[in-house]
Amino acid sequence: MAARQADYDVAIIGGGPGGSTTGSLLRKYNPELRVLILEREIFPRDHVGESQLPVISSILHEMGAWDKVEAANFPIKVGGTYRWGKSPELWDFEFLPLEDFQDEPRPSQFSGQRLRTAFQVDRAIYDEILLDHAAELGCEVREGTGVARIERDGDSVTGLKLANGETITARYYVDASGNAATLRRAMGVPIDCPTQLKNIAIWDYWDNAEWAIEIGVGATRIQIMSVGFGWLWFIPLSPTRTSIGLVCPAEYYKSSGKTPEQLYSEAVHSDERISALTASATREGKIKTTNDWSFVAERTVGENWFLVGECAGFADPILSAGLALTTTGARELAYTILELFRGEQPGDWLTRHYDSMQRERVRQHMRFAEFWYSTNGQFTELQEHCREIARDAGLDLNAGQSWAWLAQGGFATDVVGQVGLGGLGLTAIKMLAEQFTGDEATWRLNNANSFELDLADAVHETTPEYRNGRIYPVDTYRRGDRRLVAVGFNELILKCLATPLDIAGLVRRVMAVLKQRNEPHPKVALQMALQVLEVMMDQGWVRGRFEADLPRLAIEGSGKIIHPNRDPMPH
Repeated sequence: MAARQADYDVAIIGGGPGGSTTGSLLRKYNPELRVLILEREIFPRDHVGESQLPVISSILHEMGAWDKVEAANFPIKVGGTYRWGKSPELWDFEFLPLEDFQDEPRPSQFSGQRLRTAFQVDRAIYDEILLDHAAELGCEVREGTGVARIERDGDSVTGLKLANGETITARYYVDASGNAATLRRAMGVPIDCPTQLKNIAIWDYWDNAEWAIEIGVGATRIQIMSVGFGWLWFIPLSPTRTSIGLVCPAEYYKSSGKTPEQLYSEAVHSDERISALTASATREGKIKTTNDWSFVAERTVGENWFLVGECAGFADPILSAGLALTTTGARELAYTILELFRGEQPGDWLTRHYDSMQRERVRQHMRFAEFWYSTNGQFTELQEHCREIARDAGLDLNAGQSWAWLAQGGFATDVVGQVGLGGLGLTAIKMLAEQFTGDEATWRLNNANSFELDLADAVHETTPEYRNGRIYPVDTYRRGDRRLVAVGFNELILKCLATPLDIAGLVRRVMAVLKQRNEPHPKVALQMALQVLEVMMDQGWVRGRFEADLPRLAIEGSGKIIHPNRDPMPH
């Protein structure tokens, strides 16, 4: 008897950004696929996680949804204002120097400066835009449809039993159900919590709060304010609606004897800046809480199923990375499933790399968050933990030195082919090291002006590159746990250093290649290439030496990206 044909090619549990992005990209690149998205709630509905990073914008553009999100008139995020670290003074981090930000009418196109900005989104509106977009691309979307039971045979899912009694079958199943983790829990996948950060979040929404700063038409910064027992976020979501939340250690909450409402009210009113911004505002009065504990699933792939987004792993929200991790993972998952259907690449190679990249990326964000917290006077117990992280890399460093190690690219490999983490490039990370430790950041490039590749003893293998709906195997070099993938700016430096060069010759060659590629922002691209060179030197892929008769660089920390806050104090 012939096997019964599956009802769908892909069944996705969860209609949030992880599920809708996966479904949209599947249908964009293969409109023949039968894709079902099951969402237990009826949209719109509120959801925390409103502050984005620029990487999301490029994915929205790829899936054809950027113009729809831009038309919703969400605030443009250009960075954040912080009270954090050893000093009580405010300082700003910006994705692009504000002196370069040009006032322009909205809605605008995904080009120019908007390539380097992000959104601050009202999730009730944003998630509905993305789910409707998936439906427009041909996904079958069922809202108000919960999954009551996962039917399985060993490590294979055989069907989804819905709350209405119907059973759905598919060739592949995706768990994008967030913290419900419907499929992950049913398949018995353990989670690991390799972190000392165990916080809770308490939040509410406010009407008519004052923006701390309005930049041009609709642009602003989020506010992150350290308070005596945690920190506050202040995220404008529209001209009139603002998300304000408190993050504090779970142990403090338990020992305080206070209710979430009492802690929240105390934090908001104790902070001079947030209190001023909310002086004429009113609360919606629907306070919400959640455990804000970082974790990562021990695996994200099974025989015919995948985890994506928060059910696969979660990193502390201090970096505003939640939606970025989810959206990036959803894109890579869609590409992986598309290739599995094509059958042109080894299936185990595709799924192995999807799994390792998702878990590694979450772990990197966890560690970066721990470093970030270690510089706050309220989280001093993390300083020794950060030394332990550095020791894992074979280094014996104090807390300040550990930050310097991070600023050298210690684990800054969030985007393959670039260096950066949590939306921060290497320059910004080095400047944070200065901000948090008081020690001047150093650049190896200032002490070397002649360079040559060193790939001796490196193992050659391949790594996926995700591009235009296809996955391409690209050359990769590995020494121990260090990996150099020949894509992006890594590939550019490898190409330009095919023969040894001094710094002047290298810069000329890089600029020539960028010109050939019609790079729209060559100066920015050159800076990113030099950041990659810095890390390649630190990790031993490039040997640099100083020759007195050759020109040299004099890279300094720039006050354009991270600088003291100059905004007028709110009334």
